[in-house]
Amino acid sequence: MVTEYHVAKSGSDQSEGTIEAPFLTINKAAAVAMAGDTVIVHEGVYREQVDPQNPGLSNWRRITYKAAEGEKVVIKGSEEVNYWKHVEGSVWKAVIPNDFFGDFNPYKEEIYGDWVVYSPNRHLGEVYVNGKSFYEVETLEEVKNPEVKTEATEFWQGITIPAHDPEGQKYVWYSEVNETHTTIYANFHDYKPNAELTEINVRKACFFPEKTGMDYITVQGFEMAQAATPWTPPTADQPGLIGPHWSKGWIIENNDIHDAKCSGISMGKEASTGDNYSSKRRDKPGYHYQIETVFSAKKAGWSKEKIGSHIIRNNTIHDCGQNGVVGHLGCIFSEVSGNHIYNIAIKRQFYGHEIAGIKLHAAIDTQIENNRIHDCTLGIWLDWQLQGTRVTRNLFYRNSRDLFVEVSSGPFIIDHNILTADYAIDNHAQGGAFVNNIVRGHMEHRKMLDRSTPYHVAHSTDIKGFAPIYGGDDRWYNNIFIGAEGIEGVGTDHYNGYTTSLAEYISNVHDDKGSDHGAFNVVEQPVYINQNAYLNGAHPFGREEENLVTDHDPEIKIVEDGEEVYLELNLPDNFEEMKGHVHSTHTLERVRLTDVDFENPDASEVVLNLDLLSNMKAAPTVLGPLSELKSGKNRLKVWG
Repeated sequence: MVTEYHVAKSGSDQSEGTIEAPFLTINKAAAVAMAGDTVIVHEGVYREQVDPQNPGLSNWRRITYKAAEGEKVVIKGSEEVNYWKHVEGSVWKAVIPNDFFGDFNPYKEEIYGDWVVYSPNRHLGEVYVNGKSFYEVETLEEVKNPEVKTEATEFWQGITIPAHDPEGQKYVWYSEVNETHTTIYANFHDYKPNAELTEINVRKACFFPEKTGMDYITVQGFEMAQAATPWTPPTADQPGLIGPHWSKGWIIENNDIHDAKCSGISMGKEASTGDNYSSKRRDKPGYHYQIETVFSAKKAGWSKEKIGSHIIRNNTIHDCGQNGVVGHLGCIFSEVSGNHIYNIAIKRQFYGHEIAGIKLHAAIDTQIENNRIHDCTLGIWLDWQLQGTRVTRNLFYRNSRDLFVEVSSGPFIIDHNILTADYAIDNHAQGGAFVNNIVRGHMEHRKMLDRSTPYHVAHSTDIKGFAPIYGGDDRWYNNIFIGAEGIEGVGTDHYNGYTTSLAEYISNVHDDKGSDHGAFNVVEQPVYINQNAYLNGAHPFGREEENLVTDHDPEIKIVEDGEEVYLELNLPDNFEEMKGHVHSTHTLERVRLTDVDFENPDASEVVLNLDLLSNMKAAPTVLGPLSELKSGKNRLKVWG
């Protein structure tokens, strides 16, 4: 029997859960809802971590949690604090019994784990006044005298870590925890905290099952905020503000998700397959533990039949400290689409090598499409085991970096995107197809010969082999590369010296007099590069047969107008003379190492015939991600 349960702030958990007699908490409904049931939550703020106790059984017998139509429903991981005591000046303190936090005290728990680089006395707690988050400082003296710090520290690949809010705001806090109490000091400036909405992080998540295997759950229409989520590297448990926790078939849609201390939405792994062993044991690098995690996951049932196949769509995800969307292994066969992701990791109170608007490992056959990603430390970072992964029709702007693909052997597809960061692309992978993109910004191409990573049987988690990243085996077609003053490395000339066909590669390998395997290490893999445009100082691959090369400056701009976003581009007079093919499985050479073709997740032919706005393209096709691009001035709506 299918049931509809209702939850309202006027309800009682001793009620029947009907619309006339609703439950008071979402968790009461989560304890009784079974496959096929729907939980409708009515207007109000619910301060709880929703912990589903029962799974759905299929796509057709889901458990659906949704906000009542037209009503604002907020789930928070925080609690109000209205008993602040004045200390001096604009500094106040709240003394909270440790029992208030139960087994999890965010002001004792530190930002900690594998690949954390910079985290000076940072904790999972947070303070908010009227929804604005503060900055944690290292000493009580800094709370009393929160001077703007101008020094900054350079970390990995030039990422700058400012000491405080880049706008110079000095709303800061500091905490002390003893055996019985937690004391939080905060500088509220002109605010009187007991007269405002003042909140502190308390719970680890807002909607996250403690048990694994809670399959086929839909969560839609909520605002979810202010959770003390921990650091989520691929070698650890990966709880987010919301996530399926090693389950299958979740749909998370039409939500407003923000102010996760670390990660907003997690599709990631669970603790039994490894939990920060490199940091705890210090005997092996995280790389080795990550390999072990893959094998542990296989033993734990990591397969298309049991894990992944999630849909993350049409959410607004913002103001999270580490990631908007994160996942390792649990993100297989999933879809991340239509999301607006911004302000991710821009406070930079802590930093590590696992930060991005979307940060996924082992995203086998996962499709990332039609997302708007801006004002992030890094837009999308795809790491390890990109096979069948596709990044299509996404808009990137005002990010420190836009796209990073790392230590993967393909096949993966990057098509019909707009990438405009000064640092546009890091390519530390092989076996990719980059088709019909606009790339304005620095491009980095690197080999990774010291880290062999897994590749798989097509459309499967079964491991087929391991390989280092030799560089190359990439395809670049129909792209528009745009240089800019002071920005180097735009274009495809970093492939100069590479072979241009598998036949040439094989011939050169067997002409080499090295050992049977050594020759494969010194001959550059083939690249397939043709029919690209290089503008304003961008440089082509030396053996590209057809291209457009001009010093013309297209004066590219991304313009926001309310909820709409426009691309402005002034293309050269001869732009339309260069056309490209509509590429597909039949035109994209198979990937050498994995010996896998470019295909859709269902193994059907992939055809790259939809532009950024989902318009069907005809052959021959205009270069770049938009079918309407033409010579001269262009102003095209690309979002909204």
